[in-house]
Amino acid sequence: MAENDQAAAGTENQKQPQFALQRIYLKDLSFESPNSPAVFQEQWKPQVNLDLNTSHTKLNEEGQYEVVLSLTVTAKMDEKVAYLVEIQQAGVFMIKGVEGQQLGHMLGAYCPNILFPYAREAIDGVANKGSFPSLMLAPVNFDAIYAQALKRKQEEAAGQAKEEQTH
Repeated sequence: MAENDQAAAGTENQKQPQFALQRIYLKDLSFESPNSPAVFQEQWKPQVNLDLNTSHTKLNEEGQYEVVLSLTVTAKMDEKVAYLVEIQQAGVFMIKGVEGQQLGHMLGAYCPNILFPYAREAIDGVANKGSFPSLMLAPVNFDAIYAQALKRKQEEAAGQAKEEQTH
């Protein structure tokens, strides 16, 4: 009887969602300050642009995924680039017992949300080493970004379906 209970408990554990952060690492980092030292002569009031993207790759059948958060920060003074930082902050996550849209949400929003503070710290550090003030990037709402991307994909799919019906 106890063996049956243990077997049933083992099966239940496999069905339970499991999530673990296994590793966070810096995959790529680039810093450019093309207009130095002239940019240091101006009063520091930059226009900052942030582009971000996320991607993920399934590493194996044990539920390991690599999630990569790519950020490009461009700080300009008038039309001159003061500095440009490109970073790929990555992590390996173990995700089991989660499928479909919930898995997509974890890979597209939850994991990047974990990676963002590390990327922000690296950007600040490299900007400081370039002799610029820290740029404390504001938090990013990855849930909203993921929802927008999902809506855009659904609209594109609906548009393609209409196009196929008319041909």
